[in-house]
Amino acid sequence: MKRRGFLGKVAGGAVAGTAGISAAPEAAGATESLPLVMTPAVIMAPRPDGAEVVWAVSRLARGRVEWKGEDGSSGTAGADRFGFVPQGDEILRVKLSGLKPGVRYTLRAVTDSTDGKEHIEGPWKKFRTLDPVAKETRFVIWNDTHQNNETIRQLHAATPPGDFLLWNGDTCNDWHQEEWLVPTLLHPGGQDVSEDRPLLLVWGNHDVRGQWAFRVPEVVATPEGRPFYAFRSGPVAVVCLHTGEDKPDAHPSFGGRVAFEKLRKEQGEWLKEITARPEFRDAPYRVVFCHIPLRWTTEVPDAGYEKGGYDAFSRFSREAWHEALVAWKAQVIVSGHTHSPAWIPGTADFPYAQLVGGGPQPERATWIEAKADASVLSFLMKNLKGEVVQQAEFKPLA
Repeated sequence: MKRRGFLGKVAGGAVAGTAGISAAPEAAGATESLPLVMTPAVIMAPRPDGAEVVWAVSRLARGRVEWKGEDGSSGTAGADRFGFVPQGDEILRVKLSGLKPGVRYTLRAVTDSTDGKEHIEGPWKKFRTLDPVAKETRFVIWNDTHQNNETIRQLHAATPPGDFLLWNGDTCNDWHQEEWLVPTLLHPGGQDVSEDRPLLLVWGNHDVRGQWAFRVPEVVATPEGRPFYAFRSGPVAVVCLHTGEDKPDAHPSFGGRVAFEKLRKEQGEWLKEITARPEFRDAPYRVVFCHIPLRWTTEVPDAGYEKGGYDAFSRFSREAWHEALVAWKAQVIVSGHTHSPAWIPGTADFPYAQLVGGGPQPERATWIEAKADASVLSFLMKNLKGEVVQQAEFKPLA
């Protein structure tokens, strides 16, 4: 990233509303006057044995994470795979490993400027490692925030803690400005969104737009270091998939930047392999997250791409994944994209149901809370007024 341009503009912060992120004028030597630590330490990509912590800095610095468990354990994470202390002049990332499943921990990020002038100890934050064999789980879902900071602030205030927060795509409008990446992904709406609900990201079609979209993986951590992954949280097996864009790769608006046809095929093969593993094959509940729905209320054979049309549902993804999803007995696909809440029950041809959340404006936004135990998996979708928009329940398969 262009460090001085990026940080000089981020210093101005983000403007509330649908306009998204604003840029403040860059001043000469701006990075020298900025705070060393620019964002909260975001807890991402939770696993049974740990998580990854990501935060932004204004100049060259080293980072580590100190942690304490409710079981009395404690430690420090401060080494990367190559034997270096985690360091950088924009982003610091520290991977925690060796923790115990289902244990509540607190952690804090510690940052030292490499010139030795500053030492910053961040606030302690709570999270729980995932537990694949827990009797119950609770998690929460956002989608289509599109840099609408007022919506994000209200979602943050309304959404309770959970085993994880699944941000189901379209965090942004596009990445035409490099300096939008950090505030949008690490400090959205000026909020510390991962406190007591570690963050998982599913890519949306807008998250891959713009000339700087290829840098998103530098800022976002996923459990397996790629944009599709699977895990168990208690009785729920979760598969997260990347539906890519809402038009074919060759569409002229993409300028040759995308290659999602290959990625969808790769995910289809991976899906067959991962769902054959015992912890997924025998899971009581089976949930899929992907940004663009695999089904929609009105499916037309021609989206009219040459006339500005786009996919309301991802036919390309469905063709690549449908057989594997049916064989796995996936119960529900949870998506966004349409900016219109929807519930489509399963049918003989499509045994998996489709649940879709709302849009970026406060009056259209929704959030979902899911709970599962031995008897039922329930989804409760609410708007920002606290009204129930949709609810669904599933009985265990195994």
